[in-house]
Amino acid sequence: SIRSDADVSTNKISPFPSAKDVVYICPFIGAISGTLTVTDYKMYFKNVERDPHFVLDVPLGVISRVEKIGVQSHGGNSCGIEIVCKDMRNLRLAYKQEEQRLEIFQNLITRAFPLSHGLPFFAFTYKEKFPTNGWKVYDPVAEYKRQGLPNESWKISKINSMYEFCDTYPAVLVVPTSVKDEDLSRVAAFRAKGRVPVLSWIHPESQATLTRCGQPLIGPNDKQCKEDEKYLQTIMDANAQSHKLFIFDARQMSVADTNRAKGGGYESESGYPNMELIFLEIPNIHVMRESLRKLKEIVYPTIDESRWLSNVESTHWLEYIRMLLAGAVRIADKIESGKTSVVVHCSDGWDRTTQLTSLAMLMLDSYYRTIKGFEVLLEKEWMSFGHRFAMRVGHGDDDHADADRSPVFLQFIDCVWQMTKQFPAAFEFNELFLINILDHLYSCLFGTFLYNSDHQRVKEVNSPCAT
Repeated sequence: SIRSDADVSTNKISPFPSAKDVVYICPFIGAISGTLTVTDYKMYFKNVERDPHFVLDVPLGVISRVEKIGVQSHGGNSCGIEIVCKDMRNLRLAYKQEEQRLEIFQNLITRAFPLSHGLPFFAFTYKEKFPTNGWKVYDPVAEYKRQGLPNESWKISKINSMYEFCDTYPAVLVVPTSVKDEDLSRVAAFRAKGRVPVLSWIHPESQATLTRCGQPLIGPNDKQCKEDEKYLQTIMDANAQSHKLFIFDARQMSVADTNRAKGGGYESESGYPNMELIFLEIPNIHVMRESLRKLKEIVYPTIDESRWLSNVESTHWLEYIRMLLAGAVRIADKIESGKTSVVVHCSDGWDRTTQLTSLAMLMLDSYYRTIKGFEVLLEKEWMSFGHRFAMRVGHGDDDHADADRSPVFLQFIDCVWQMTKQFPAAFEFNELFLINILDHLYSCLFGTFLYNSDHQRVKEVNSPCAT
């Protein structure tokens, strides 16, 4: 459980309505009768007759959809609902058709989808005080200083301090020293969503860099941008050890070609000499969503042991995990062993790009494998660089079929888990930390994962309802 509810666990009278004689139809141990309480944060089901007490403690943020189902009568409980969760669980409840109970389930739907009902997220009313200020875990200037930046080749730019240059990028950017703001603006006009190549990490010895961006807007007519070509040349020149630049495009080449027909594209050899483009052939967010759906089908509620391996294989989930890890290894290897700088992009640069840069940085820099460092890595590469958490997770929104939803962050955490299993001594944390992070990805208890960008986060946190 994420947070114990004092009102339920002690004898105080809860301000939230409860319903007795609700039946939880557990797929593992059968029907359990108990009391259901829905607070403004979670759904809490308890049976005290059992030893030990049976408790079901589910943050409402984890609920993807609620559906009415037909149930065999459990002691007169003829109404049923199925609660489909974002964390692989499906919960089935049976209850009597009475007004009080109907009220509780209406309350459940309203509280589970605050965005769809014009309500604030629970994070805004959560009053617990913590010894450290979570908003100050990541200080970009301090993190770049740790990396030895700024230096003679790279500067900290304030061009985005008001989020006007690129509203999905952080306020603090690291760009080549010689680049002028007007050139940056021309590069921004040539990159998807204005996401210009900016530095994520620099090697402390070789000065080889990892930079990230959106796709170039080449289009079907092979548009060129002299400033963009020169900009990538400058990134290459900032690393004196190498006369080459590797560009890793996370997409499948066929998809990148389709994007090009629609105005996007990828760097051409003619416009970008001394640069090698590599496609990592990683499928898009829709493929990943479907893969997780298939995985859920074979693991919950029962596992068919006789077909387990072929069933897992048919989901392709582990194949995609392998592709991401293999791509990150190639990026890290070019930087570490090849001493060459690397640019990473996909289409917009906030899904696969983020997975790859953060995994490569985890491999390259032991600081990110500490608890504090991993928090900084998430705040930096995921939150500040605009991974669209609100869209991909669908916080508080009852449109469960939204095509923008995808388990991009969950997939990254699975990759990290695979790494901790292979190299447990290389990490300061284990799976408990990763599971806790995933619990709060869905819980909406904290502001960390609630929004699509730094700009949105700053706006919402400073709004009147947040204070």
